[in-house]
Amino acid sequence: MNKGISYGKVEKYILDRLDQYGALMFSLIDPLDYPDIDHAVETAKQANEGGADIVLVGGSMGVQGDVLDDVTRRIKENVNVPVILFPGNIGTITRYADAIYFMSLMNSRNTYWITMAQTLAAPVILKSKIEPLPVGYIVVEPGGTVGWVGDVNLIPRNKPKVAAALAMSAQFTGSRFIITDTGSNPPQGHIPLDLISMVKHSITVPYIVAGGIKTSDAAVNIVKAGADIVQIGTMLEKSSNVKEKVNKIVKAIREEGKKKT
Repeated sequence: MNKGISYGKVEKYILDRLDQYGALMFSLIDPLDYPDIDHAVETAKQANEGGADIVLVGGSMGVQGDVLDDVTRRIKENVNVPVILFPGNIGTITRYADAIYFMSLMNSRNTYWITMAQTLAAPVILKSKIEPLPVGYIVVEPGGTVGWVGDVNLIPRNKPKVAAALAMSAQFTGSRFIITDTGSNPPQGHIPLDLISMVKHSITVPYIVAGGIKTSDAAVNIVKAGADIVQIGTMLEKSSNVKEKVNKIVKAIREEGKKKT
């Protein structure tokens, strides 16, 4: 950790675990993708029991208000790891979370998603007393719902240098985490490994890879290519045994992560 930076409790937790394990697994719960809130909460609980380092709550559309408050509060009551918001817009804030990805969508064509949403949300986040985690968010083809909502100039999958340049720009302007994401469950699969590798070699802050990660082998290859954190969402929704699936992925990436420590 940089001794010149004041770290919040959640950020310090993440950095300490990266020092300890070398690689982490975050589980993402989008309540609207589940039959009801009970199923979303149970999935979060099983992911926690399986070894997930963080539980994220959020989605690209519609996750706000009473639904967000209820599901976040209940997840907090059922897990023993930090609960972080993965916001889709300024309404995706609840005081029941521990922290929030304070994201700038780096390759949006619309400045609302780069600076204005953040400006509007900042006073609410301060008042809510949840910890902001400065995140540079980069969306790669095909982009999914987030690509459409965020009016994104998608990074071509065969242009890793473009992704790396955006990641550097995000870090240089203050992001302390970088995420590359393909959107939910892309038919092309997860982000290409050469793109992951080039991004990782271009930055010094923790690097999160999300989108299309369905197996422990894929997670290991992504960590091997350079990811510090693997973020998984859709696979949890479709799993009949979330705890077992998460545990298998966590064990696999821990083994690979040991090589980094």
